[in-house]
Amino acid sequence: MKTEERIRKAVITASDDVTPESLVRRVVSAYLMGYNIIQVRNPEKRLDLKQRYAVKEFVRRKLVGTEILSDASNELTLQVLLSYPELSVKDALRRMSVIAVSMHRDAIEALSSGNPQLAREVIAMDDEVDRFSLYVVRLLKEAISDRRILPEIGLNTPEECLGYRLIAKSIERVADHAADMAKNGLMLTLSTISEDVANELRSMSSSALRLFEMAMKSLDEWSYTSADAVLEGIGETRSMEAGALQKVIKYAPAEDVPSLRLIIESILRTAEYGSDIAEAVLNMTIVDEIREE
Repeated sequence: MKTEERIRKAVITASDDVTPESLVRRVVSAYLMGYNIIQVRNPEKRLDLKQRYAVKEFVRRKLVGTEILSDASNELTLQVLLSYPELSVKDALRRMSVIAVSMHRDAIEALSSGNPQLAREVIAMDDEVDRFSLYVVRLLKEAISDRRILPEIGLNTPEECLGYRLIAKSIERVADHAADMAKNGLMLTLSTISEDVANELRSMSSSALRLFEMAMKSLDEWSYTSADAVLEGIGETRSMEAGALQKVIKYAPAEDVPSLRLIIESILRTAEYGSDIAEAVLNMTIVDEIREE
């Protein structure tokens, strides 16, 4: 039987000693815990303008399916309008990964072509990945507390929730590193980097993204063998790090070396987060590879 969503209401007190950032964190926690109605209220006077703006802006940018139900002088009421079949955990992760890969590729392109506008677009796209990540965490928390919704969000067992939580975090971090690459690219003193450095970064980036996409494909296919192949290939990207650093030191201005080193580190991290996803898939699919006696 499909479960009927209960209306759960959380009231958050927004007193003067609560900073806007702290208030946003409380709203996020209530969202993740599965509350359908979240009311931010100051029982004594009007809501502080900074508090109100911070909550409304965060809701707009990062909370999937959340609308402002009412906006009164002393309270702000949010309603989470989600139904489980609309977007499964796997579908949300797939969207996250597509955006993260696009961000990474655009960050490399912005770096190679010296396109600051493209770099800024990459940084802005990080919000979209965060939106889906928070949505996935909300679903997984609800599934842990009520296993009846597992089939509705595309999962088989409660034990899978941990694996999917690790995967969501890894994809989110890939997007974060893509945004970091764009930020570091904007800090370079030269409008374009040398072709030698650009080629080395492109090559390393292609290797890292290939592993990441292989890891996501192993999840889609629910394949232990495919996930295992990702872990076998991680050494290729790691071995390219030294060569990239040598090209940076040789061809880049001294003042740009720190930023370029951080970009190389972010590319390597992308591959390593792909291996983390593959490990999670291994742990979830091992039951198909063994026989209990």
